Amino acid sequence: MQPVIRNIQAKDNASVKKLVHDVLAEHGFGGEGFAGVDPEMDDMYSAYQGSMAAYYVIEQAGEIVGAGGFAPLVGCDDGSVAELRKMYLKPELRGHGWGHRLMIQCVEGARKAGFKQMYLETTPEMKAAQKLYLKHGFTYRETRLGDTGHGGCEVLMSRDLQN
Repeated sequence: MQPVIRNIQAKDNASVKKLVHDVLAEHGFGGEGFAGVDPEMDDMYSAYQGSMAAYYVIEQAGEIVGAGGFAPLVGCDDGSVAELRKMYLKPELRGHGWGHRLMIQCVEGARKAGFKQMYLETTPEMKAAQKLYLKHGFTYRETRLGDTGHGGCEVLMSRDLQN
């Protein structure tokens, strides 16, 4: 059965939380400084219901196999910067174009919501993710934007959404 990308539903909360924790654990990350302990992890559906946010899941045969979204970057008061948030794919989904499809959904959604820039933080170990981000117009930056609370993520990237 072919995977589908759709908006998160309340019934997806536990599956998305498990996906995020599993992928972080796969790379040896967990605890403070990483996305798995963010307060929104317990109710991702409610956290992304505003007009300036969206969270998508990739579902295959009733199972959540990927997820990612965007919301205003905390600590960026002018509201022009979206943060790419919690984009994770199960290992079996990687390398088949689903990260590319999900990235397009996130970038276009943020653009339509009126954001001028998109920002993300990741880790040096997540090389495949960085490659995907570079393909989608992200570039490395030296300084952090906003206040994500992800001090364990040392790789900073952003892209313009106006072109």
